Amino acid sequence: MELIHIAARLLAEEGPESMSTRRIATEAGTSTMAVYTHFGSMSGLVREIVHEGFARLASNFDRITWTDDPVADLALFGRAYRHTAVSNAHLYSVMFGGLSLAGFELSEEDRQFGRYTMVRVVECAARCIAAGRFTATDEMLTAHHMWLGMHGLVTLELGDYLIEPCDADRCFESQLVTLMVGEGDDAAAATESVRASVDRFAAEVLAEPAPEPEDEPEPDSELEPDKKVRKRSARRETRVG
Repeated sequence: MELIHIAARLLAEEGPESMSTRRIATEAGTSTMAVYTHFGSMSGLVREIVHEGFARLASNFDRITWTDDPVADLALFGRAYRHTAVSNAHLYSVMFGGLSLAGFELSEEDRQFGRYTMVRVVECAARCIAAGRFTATDEMLTAHHMWLGMHGLVTLELGDYLIEPCDADRCFESQLVTLMVGEGDDAAAATESVRASVDRFAAEVLAEPAPEPEDEPEPDSELEPDKKVRKRSARRETRVG
């Protein structure tokens, strides 16, 4: 819904001071009553914003493809996580309860919604274990180690605590390798996989998604029925192939 996207954008770009029903309604070209009609209250809208934040994280995760180097894949999830957080700093704070708006408090349902975004990270951790790269045996715990490491680093980065000589970029790259080694990977192999994820981040996570192909127009009505059927069948075969 447009109201959610507008509110999430305002929060991410301008912070909590922008979060008023009047400002949101003005941006959406509607009345303040629309907020209460659709969400019951500003707190209800904030809840939907939290879900929108996790949807953005899941969308960036979904851009990551599996390769024959699962550790590089896992490092890419770390990059996507950091990028999402830094690009949506105020939104990120609300997502994890660090910023309270309109009396909103995270519920267990909200937290479960957030946890669900980690499903692909768990799958990737399982692939690292299956490939023999990790000696760890619990993919769920491995994924949580990754989450803990990235969340802690990002929280310090957003608070401007990471400065030279241990700036955010340096700590981030080192943290990725440390996390992989901590799960049992060889240090040299982990370093190489983390390095390999750098170019993939730009190509997969930052790249604009390809536009959806437009449907071909229906055949002219003057075509004979059997020719219409053959053309539709040919299109289906092309898409499947």
